[in-house]
Amino acid sequence: MPAAVADVPGPLAEVLSLRDVDGPATPGTGEVVVRMLASTVNPSDEVTVSGAYGARTSFPMVPGFEGVGVIDAVGPGVPAGAVGRRVLPLGSAGAWQQYKRLDHSWCVPVPDDLPDEVACFAYINPLTAVMMVERFCRPGVRNVVVTAATSAIGRHLAELLTDRGVAPVGVVRGTPGRAVAEPSRWRAVIRTNEPGWREELRAVIGPQGVDVAFDCVGGDMGEEVFTLTAGGGVFVHYGLLSGTPLSMERLTGRRDVRVELFRLRDTVHEDGGQHLSELFAPVFESLRRGQLRTAVGKRVGLSELIGHLQRPASERAGKILIDPQR
Repeated sequence: MPAAVADVPGPLAEVLSLRDVDGPATPGTGEVVVRMLASTVNPSDEVTVSGAYGARTSFPMVPGFEGVGVIDAVGPGVPAGAVGRRVLPLGSAGAWQQYKRLDHSWCVPVPDDLPDEVACFAYINPLTAVMMVERFCRPGVRNVVVTAATSAIGRHLAELLTDRGVAPVGVVRGTPGRAVAEPSRWRAVIRTNEPGWREELRAVIGPQGVDVAFDCVGGDMGEEVFTLTAGGGVFVHYGLLSGTPLSMERLTGRRDVRVELFRLRDTVHEDGGQHLSELFAPVFESLRRGQLRTAVGKRVGLSELIGHLQRPASERAGKILIDPQR
């Protein structure tokens, strides 16, 4: 079957190749084979292929942590009625191929009323946003800052916070052509490419400081937001888009701020996937209401994926929807 394979660690667009690989073996006890219907590309794919998680990544590998498929075959111990069921096949990479074999316990049933192009994006960004807001934004939280506010997850966080009566402050790089979705959800948006952005950010936040900061950037931007977190506040670090780690000396220098390193993988894997349906229930309910949706910028077949990734970033705006069957 066709698959997009990374033979060695490195930049995704440089090390990925499309080739035929062996199809899935007959599913063993408790296993299923899922025919992939749709997938996408996330920063987690790029970071993993880069070799950043060397201790738990082996090459060659088929990337793709997010997607939706339909159970095509089942092994002993799996109800025969599972065949034909649409699921999110989680727990490992491997969505960038026509079929994925995995344990049935890692398959999250997808509600029938959610189309593939919606269900495909239900995992990484929506689940992360829902869990972080529920976990860290307790009653009384009012002053919230979100870095990378133009990102998909930044949009989801603003949507969830607005439902709680909180208008967050967004921090962005000011990349030309990129803006926050629905500006009315944001109290202010600070652009770090403009002079005096630090002073502007301090003025908008005010002397009370930040109750909760959601940072997926790190570097100077993340550290600046950390310094503005109020005593008793929470600084949630869940990504490193800048590629520059936060200073541990800075983070440990203030014991009045609670620092949380949120990793979706840790939560999803904490009990071998046994609680996945419960985790996804609020996500699916939000998607039904038209919330936490991801706009598709481009649809490509698996055979077109590498060419798409090799194009300049300016030509790859928006999320892509991959059809693994073509």
